[in-house]
Amino acid sequence: MKPARSRKKFECPYTWAQLHNGDWLRESIQTRLDEWCPKLFGYHMLKLGGLSSEISSCTCNIQHQVNLDIQNPLHNVIADGYNLPFLEKSFDVVVLSHQLDYSNDPHRLLREVDRVMMDDGYIIITGFNPFSITGLASLLPWRKNSLPWSGRMYTPNRVKDWLGVLNYEVIHCDTYALFPMSKYQAMWTWLENSLGGCASFAGSQYFIVARKRTYPLKPIKPHWHLKRRFSPVGASFRTNSRRTQHSNKAAYPLKTEKAD
Repeated sequence: MKPARSRKKFECPYTWAQLHNGDWLRESIQTRLDEWCPKLFGYHMLKLGGLSSEISSCTCNIQHQVNLDIQNPLHNVIADGYNLPFLEKSFDVVVLSHQLDYSNDPHRLLREVDRVMMDDGYIIITGFNPFSITGLASLLPWRKNSLPWSGRMYTPNRVKDWLGVLNYEVIHCDTYALFPMSKYQAMWTWLENSLGGCASFAGSQYFIVARKRTYPLKPIKPHWHLKRRFSPVGASFRTNSRRTQHSNKAAYPLKTEKAD
C-alpha cells in the first residue's frame, strides 16, 4: 500500500464541468445529500472545495453556509484547505466532495477539518473508488494525466480507518455507480439493481457520513477496598511460641553459680 502523503501536486478540479460525466456525478451526490440534509442540525456548515460549493444544500436546516475555494466563483471565502481561517470547533457540518482524491496530504487535510469541527458534528466525504471501472481506467497511460483519473483514489475502508483514528464514527457508507456511464443510464441502473449488493464493492463512487464522537470528562471515584492481611498458621504459631518463651524467661530467670 502506497503512503497517503505524496510529493506530487495534483490538479484539483474546481467545477464539475472539468470532470468526465461531471453533471451526472454531481446529480448522484445531490440525490444522496438531499436524503441527509433534513437529518443535519446546527448553526454553521462548511463546503470545502469548488466541487462541494456547487452541490446544493438548500433543504438543510443549517442557515449559515460557507463555500471555501480559491478558483470557483461561488466561493465566499478564499483560503487553502490546509490552513482554514476559522477558530477551533466552528462548524457543525463539513462537506468534502472529492477533496481527498486530489490532495497530496489527505491526513493533514482531515486533521485541519477536525480542528474546526464541533463536538458531535458531521463530516460528509465523497470520492472515487480505485476498485472500480473508474479506478481501472486510471491505469491507462493516455488517461493518467487527465481529470478525473489524474488524482489519487482511496478505498472507502481506508478512508473509514482514517476517520476512526480521528475518533469519528461512520454511520453511513454507500458505494454506487457500478457503471459510470451517462448514456443509457436507465439500462445501467437497472443492471446494477439486478446485481444487488454482490457487486456494491466495485462501485465507482462512495458516499460516507461520519460523526465526531466525544466522551464526557466525568470524574469517577475509585472504589478502595482494604485487603485482609493473610498470615499463615505456621507463622502465627512461631510468633506466639517466641512470645511465650520470652515471657517465661522474664518470669523465671535462670540461676547462675557463683565462682569460688
